[in-house]
Amino acid sequence: MRFIAGKEDLLNGIRIVERATVVKGLQPVLANVLIETLENNQIKLTATDFDLSITTVINAQVEEQGKFTLPARKLGDIISRLQDELVKIELNGSVATITCKKTKFDIIGISANEFPQVEENISEEDSIEIETKPFIKAIRQVVSAAANYETNNLLSGVVCEVNKNILEMAATDGNRLARVREVVKNNSADSEKTFEMLLSSRVLAELSKISLLTESENIKICKEVKKIVITIDRTKIITRLMQGQFPKYNQLIPQTFPKEAIMDKFNLISALERVAIMVNEKNSIVKFNFADNQLTLSGDSPEAGNSQDIIDIKYSGEPLTIAFNYKFVLEFLKIVESEEVAVKLNSSLSATVFAPCSDEDYIYLVMPVQLRG
Repeated sequence: MRFIAGKEDLLNGIRIVERATVVKGLQPVLANVLIETLENNQIKLTATDFDLSITTVINAQVEEQGKFTLPARKLGDIISRLQDELVKIELNGSVATITCKKTKFDIIGISANEFPQVEENISEEDSIEIETKPFIKAIRQVVSAAANYETNNLLSGVVCEVNKNILEMAATDGNRLARVREVVKNNSADSEKTFEMLLSSRVLAELSKISLLTESENIKICKEVKKIVITIDRTKIITRLMQGQFPKYNQLIPQTFPKEAIMDKFNLISALERVAIMVNEKNSIVKFNFADNQLTLSGDSPEAGNSQDIIDIKYSGEPLTIAFNYKFVLEFLKIVESEEVAVKLNSSLSATVFAPCSDEDYIYLVMPVQLRG
């Protein structure tokens, strides 16, 4: 195997696929990226951890056909430090020689025969093709509300539905719920057909990062009973569909809110971050006291002390004190694009909805923490 490729093309390709590698696994080859030459002067890069597989194709000048695997992280470190010139990779036995101008590396790899087979072909009978930008935006707005993706339950997933030109995505970990609706261009062959899927939050988080390294106006998704292939530009993400019934999340959202506060997002972020300095990190509780166009935030830690901050808001309802895990609130505030946010309230023990004051159809429901005494 011997080829020449542009540094940035090669580095981008490695950065895309290395997200599916396993650094410390039982099979050392899973820490490697499979590099194989294709016809028409192209190189295909593949990585897998069995749950998630990623492939991408880059342009190259292929001088000799072949395939081999190299350590993804080490290869990425090498390529990133090279001059912005053409990079030559040549295989000699179990060693790949990387040269760029006067720089040379010899890196030991593993035979391609030890690399697991990644099956990326899938029926396109149940598929959809929609705009990339609103799809990625929706992922970023909901993915943080899913349960830790290391847990293997349904709450570590994100539910997605496309109905004609409306995309709805939601995630919940039982303590909070994020739901967003976006208008999208639906370029599917059968755009009237409703498309649904339940995917690991990890997969969607990785897709969001990969989208920054690709250029594609549309994203194509094909699914079968247990498998799904997401294609964005020349990159494919292959993973399994989560199986089971996701909670009927829309039923968890209160229909009415007798109290509502409007406030500047940046003022709230700053105040929360100041108050949080004195908060017990084990429970991350901050008290919110709404009264007379003011919001008083307070936190305390028995071993450290306490803190308080007051910001001006729009609120004319009855005084209300409610406590939240401040980290949940901050995550919403740092995702939402609107400069003003609404806090929709019922009682100190009822679910509270945080939402942008713009036209975005985005809500972030947070369950309050019951205060002792």
